[in-house]
Amino acid sequence: MAQTTATPRPRSEQGERAGFSAKALLLALLPLALLAGVLALIVATDAGLGERTVPPIETLNVQQVRLPGPGQVELEVINDGPDPITIAQVLVDDAYWQHEIVPGRTLEPRDSATVSIPYPWVQDEAHAIALLSESGVLFEAEIPVAMESPRADRESVLRFGLVGLYVGVVPVALGLLWYPSMRRLGRRGMNFVLALTVGLLAFLAVDMWGEAQEMALGVAGFLDAPVLVPLLALLTVALLVVIGNSLRGRTGESAGLALAYRMASGIGLHNLGEGLAIGAAFALGEVALGVFLILGFTLHNVTEGVGIAAPVVGERPRLVHFAALAAVAGIPAILGTWIGAFTYSPFWTTVFFAVGIGAILQVVYEVGRLIVRSQAKAGEPAMTWTVFGGVTAGVAVMYLTGLLVAA
Repeated sequence: MAQTTATPRPRSEQGERAGFSAKALLLALLPLALLAGVLALIVATDAGLGERTVPPIETLNVQQVRLPGPGQVELEVINDGPDPITIAQVLVDDAYWQHEIVPGRTLEPRDSATVSIPYPWVQDEAHAIALLSESGVLFEAEIPVAMESPRADRESVLRFGLVGLYVGVVPVALGLLWYPSMRRLGRRGMNFVLALTVGLLAFLAVDMWGEAQEMALGVAGFLDAPVLVPLLALLTVALLVVIGNSLRGRTGESAGLALAYRMASGIGLHNLGEGLAIGAAFALGEVALGVFLILGFTLHNVTEGVGIAAPVVGERPRLVHFAALAAVAGIPAILGTWIGAFTYSPFWTTVFFAVGIGAILQVVYEVGRLIVRSQAKAGEPAMTWTVFGGVTAGVAVMYLTGLLVAA
């Protein structure tokens, strides 16, 4: 039998290939190096326009106001403008007041600082705070109801954790108790419940969109949070689709149970936002509003359990899965309550909302596919009076229970 021997490439050809790779790398880096040089020249010469003679642009964003104890006021501020800003004076209730600024009273663009004011605030009263820059620009903040900010001690953590439990885990678990009744439904009844779920989730997505855009307005402008909301939502949808395709048939779970978990995850992100609202209300001293939000969200979230149970009506999951679904959808409300009460960030809240929107939209797509397949097997169009009635009922239920929160 004849043997064939691979002919080694000449060293000169190997060298040419290595040299070609190095040359290609240098050619790829050359535009980047030239771009860096151009940018450095623009910065060094002020784009050739010379020294600017217009007044500086000063924008100071007050991120948070806290009352850590009696006679203490703290403000978290960030320089949201393109020029340095120096905080010269602090006014509380129209009177100049002593204060301390850490790390310093001059903030470069995007720098943040903590303003500490030893002011004898009055319980349950409103107070107005103003920061005066060195150039005379006034930046205002408000304490609507003066009340000591919650501290992250053992008692407060347990108390706010219990609030999150009432708002998140308990109502979702109560909604899941309708699972046995839902199993008695026929095909049309099941499609009605799935369409009801689409209506519930569509309402949540639109509601979260409004909340995310409103929250984004409080974020420092250089972060461009309003633009992040749709981008993060779309990226979340794409990521979940990729993950779902890669795990399809590998996890050992049924398609319906996997969809229920994805639905619980999306709803959990929405409940995180509800917990943030409750915790922030108590942190601002608005106790009556916080209690009202607890009552409204608890009633509002019972319907979420129905939606989570819908994809598994044709299956018999173990009881542990129902407990896990309630935890996935409800525990984020506990986390949100802690974050809102003890440490609050408009930027990260906006990010959570945006990711939640994407997660919910992806679940709406999956549930919609279930309805379309079921209708096609029965030889019916995707949109019938049953499906339309379910979607409408879902939107109506969420809207009417939402009115209890907004009232």
